[in-house]
Amino acid sequence: MLEVKGITVRYSGLPVMRDLSMKVEQNQTVGVVGANGAGKSTLLKAIMGAIKLSAGQILFNGQRIDRLRTEEIVRLGIIYVPEGRRLFGPLSVEENLMLGAYTVSDEASKRRNLEYVFELFPRLAERKRQAVGSMSGGEQQMAAIGRGLMSSPKLLMLDEPSLGLAPLMVSEVFETVRRLQREGDTTVLLVEQNVLEALELSDWAYILQTGQIRKQGPARELLASDEVRQAFLGL
Repeated sequence: MLEVKGITVRYSGLPVMRDLSMKVEQNQTVGVVGANGAGKSTLLKAIMGAIKLSAGQILFNGQRIDRLRTEEIVRLGIIYVPEGRRLFGPLSVEENLMLGAYTVSDEASKRRNLEYVFELFPRLAERKRQAVGSMSGGEQQMAAIGRGLMSSPKLLMLDEPSLGLAPLMVSEVFETVRRLQREGDTTVLLVEQNVLEALELSDWAYILQTGQIRKQGPARELLASDEVRQAFLGL
């Protein structure tokens, strides 16, 4: 589905990502894990066209997308849920969710997607008229993921969805990703500092360090690797 081929990204002339290649297969959850500054968010921004490549290509369903505008990439079915959520605080939950459906022209599809999000996150249904800025961090993260789902994405990219959340909320967010896996309609690219949770959740995973992939493989195998457990889990 998604293929990243030898990309290099530079900031102020300095390479922050070098010759990085990876794949995301359809109906998989693929994890990208690593410490702060490893280049995880840079990777997602490059896929979305928010950062220009110095070298390499990015393909989605066989079509090269690294020369497209972000709006064009969104219309192909790639949705990015950014770190920090980036919601519109004064607007209601429902208004924020409907902003995620701006590429959907059919009103019936919009309502159907909204019902699905409310089924996925009953708390959002209960508070649909509430200003999203008045909700907890965990509830806002639910709204951010829900907004991403409003356009029925083919590929949903989640950037640090557990960041700053209480443990209970972290569990709820990851349980939502598990449900998306079970239902099998959405492919997920998950970027996370929480290595243990991300590896338990993913089918395939990449470990990123200083802008390069250091290790990759089936997530369960990486989780069982002594090298990975010592270097990233402190075990």
